[in-house]
Amino acid sequence: MKMRWLPRFLGMVIINGSLLWGGVVQAAETIVFSISALEFSIAVDSLAHYAQTGKIKPDLSDVAAHLSDEQLTQLREVLDARVDVDPVVVSQFLYSPQGEAVLGEIGELILTRKRQSGFYALRSALILAAADPEGGLTPLNVMRKFPVDGIRIDSTFAFDLMGQVGRNIADTQVAIATIEQQAQQQAATAPDTSFPLDLRQAGSLEFEQSTLILNDLERERIFSVDLYVPRTATVQPAPLVIISHGLGSDRSTFVYLARHLASHGFAVAVPEHPGSNAAQIQALAAGTTNELTPPSELVDRPLDVQFLLDHLATKYSDRVRTQTVGVIGQSFGAYTALALAGAELNLPRLADTCPQALYTLNWSLVLQCSALKLTEPIPTLQDERVAAVVAINPLTSQIFGPEQLSAITIPVLLISGGADTVTPALPEQIQPFNLFSPPNRYLALLSQGTHFSTLAESDGDIPLPSAVLGPDPTIAQAYVRALGLGFFGSTVAGRSELQTYLSASYAAQISNTVNRLSLVEAQAQVE
Repeated sequence: MKMRWLPRFLGMVIINGSLLWGGVVQAAETIVFSISALEFSIAVDSLAHYAQTGKIKPDLSDVAAHLSDEQLTQLREVLDARVDVDPVVVSQFLYSPQGEAVLGEIGELILTRKRQSGFYALRSALILAAADPEGGLTPLNVMRKFPVDGIRIDSTFAFDLMGQVGRNIADTQVAIATIEQQAQQQAATAPDTSFPLDLRQAGSLEFEQSTLILNDLERERIFSVDLYVPRTATVQPAPLVIISHGLGSDRSTFVYLARHLASHGFAVAVPEHPGSNAAQIQALAAGTTNELTPPSELVDRPLDVQFLLDHLATKYSDRVRTQTVGVIGQSFGAYTALALAGAELNLPRLADTCPQALYTLNWSLVLQCSALKLTEPIPTLQDERVAAVVAINPLTSQIFGPEQLSAITIPVLLISGGADTVTPALPEQIQPFNLFSPPNRYLALLSQGTHFSTLAESDGDIPLPSAVLGPDPTIAQAYVRALGLGFFGSTVAGRSELQTYLSASYAAQISNTVNRLSLVEAQAQVE
């Protein structure tokens, strides 16, 4: 199963749930579908037969008569769709606050035959299915793991959800086509410009790499930082870029970018955020923590960068310029960059949105909605020393909102993946891009980019299959090297000759057909 179907698969797993009580263990044999005022009972074996053969038994025919051909095809596609995942990881996530939030909402819709909540059933059935080496984690096997004789499903809701997924995919494809068309128009109308430099290639400078251990006593937080400083003939401090990794990653995830920028004369600092790094996810899997990431990371991450800048200003002022710096981040790190740029958390928006958030299958909302659990007053996260930011696959739609994003006044480059199912391109990057006004506001789109296409492999990362990474990650990484150098070179380092490289024309020149790159400027509004 291709991973772009994962949200649909998870939706159907949730849709096909009920209740597991401790003690007696027996498989659920019957599914009760409600369509409008009608109810139909279907044997699980009949669903299995349909998934395997495409043939409809009599008890399924009553339901099939009320479904379109497209809905029947969708049902067959997902019934036997399998995801291979460690059952311990499944268990630990479902017992985490984030996992329980998902189960709590869905459990009100997935009921036993007696209309009791499916919260505990769904959790147990998912864990048991994941631990079954033969059946595996499929919707059918999840149904078989329920120990009661009936499962009640609101089919109207189920297919509404499936339809929403289909509409979201279609809308995203239209938006991608629009961006690519606008990029082509910008390139066609731009003055003839030559691009003698290949910004994807390493520079000529050597650099020193060291690891700092910082201790923020006020927050009782210790974290590591990799620092890259170029060796130059000039006595001037080097311009600084900070890289903030995403959830479940570490300092090595963007080492390719750090080394690239350092070879072109930048100092680069890469902090490791201890509550949302690879070690945190490994601790969740091992059972030594019960959270995917604590909500406090939404505050601690930007404060890590502020503390790092204070330290560098004190200890490295002769080698690193800290008055005007650039920040680049991916996913949770992209949120970090935008918060530092001046986007404030919009808790009232989250309070209105989060009760319905899970029904959009936008999985980044699980993290965004965790902000509602912040118990302490939120300090100022913006840092005036941050002069430009690059946000790769950011989560933005609810945690910030229009007013907060439009308040950002510094140069911004959003990098989006057309195949991103974690922070979907349309709501999380393309639509928010409309809120930015020129100058120096850019959107780069990787047509086949996933949420993980720009990440390099590292020892600490959770291993990801090739389908999740997307087509040839080295292509996406080359784009990030070029875009990062062009953007920070022109905005932070003051190299005006690199401004022309932030153009649709240059993006078209380096674009690879396997994963096309398009770049548009803010004056080209994207609907």
